[in-house]
Amino acid sequence: MQLNIIYILQIVLAVLLGTLILLQAKGTGLGSTFGGELSFYRTKRGVEKLLFYLTIIVSSLFLIISVVALIL
Repeated sequence: MQLNIIYILQIVLAVLLGTLILLQAKGTGLGSTFGGELSFYRTKRGVEKLLFYLTIIVSSLFLIISVVALIL
């Protein structure tokens, strides 16, 4: 029973992680996804920063859940 819950949680985290990664357009930022484009380097702000931190958190959780599933 516990292992099934871990597997379901792992699948949910994998889908969420894939979605977060796809929302981050490489090198263009979230602004160009909706039509704006900046050709100079700038720092992450607002939604881009939130997506970046959420990606790190979800990937860490996915790694921990994967190790727990391997041990069990």
